[in-house]
Amino acid sequence: MGNRLSDEELRGYLDFAQTLADAARAVIAPHFRRQLAVDDKGLALYSGYDPVTIADRQAEEAMRVLIREAYPSHGILGEESGREAGTSDLTWVLDPIDGTRAFITGVPLWGTLIALSDENSPLLGIVDQPFLRERFLGSRLGSSYVFADGGGDLCTRPCAELGDAVLYSTHPDMFAAEPEHSAFEDLRRRVRLSRFSGDCYSYCMLAFGLVDLVIDAGLAPWDIHALIPIIEAAGGVVSDWNGGTAMGGGKVIAAGDARTHQAALELISKAAGRH
Repeated sequence: MGNRLSDEELRGYLDFAQTLADAARAVIAPHFRRQLAVDDKGLALYSGYDPVTIADRQAEEAMRVLIREAYPSHGILGEESGREAGTSDLTWVLDPIDGTRAFITGVPLWGTLIALSDENSPLLGIVDQPFLRERFLGSRLGSSYVFADGGGDLCTRPCAELGDAVLYSTHPDMFAAEPEHSAFEDLRRRVRLSRFSGDCYSYCMLAFGLVDLVIDAGLAPWDIHALIPIIEAAGGVVSDWNGGTAMGGGKVIAAGDARTHQAALELISKAAGRH
């Protein structure tokens, strides 16, 4: 069904997704840089700590309530409350706070991720940063941003060589095991600059044209669905480490330039082949 959506229908869903982002922002913003009780879900794929707060849980529930009311046939997949099956092939994929570790330490490199996906691909994506009042949007209709002082279109920058690339990754512990460790280290040594942290925000900066590569491992679907249409509509590429779809999460690589993406995939493949 998703590919059969008219532009008018897609715009309607984009408007509704912004309503979801507004609702989540209203819940989350009052909790940021406050002393909060933090629970450990114990589900971390790296670092051994998987924090969750009242802001995560209440923001996701606020979005779920609106979806159930507006589109009761749609499915919902969220980090905090799992999957609710729908009767259509459309599913809202939600991560109320992507980057909870940053959130609980007062660093504004986190965001609310909202996607609408069918069985083939994410159809739209939004990343909302409540504290900075920034929002990034993407679909086949285009990729754009809205800041407190204005907005505009998103566009990745050209980068033909790995040696010229700026690389971000969420955390080095994602690559503790082989062959991921060797693959990441080979790539990190080839680029001009590498940085850690950022979670969803580094992907937004790739779409903005300030970062060239983002590589992660151990992602869940709700970590990546919203980012795919934002980056692709800005001219970038998102895939798994084999060059296939990133919809399932796992090992993901995003690039602003298809040439850099291909070079990174080839380097990763060679490193993996040594193990």
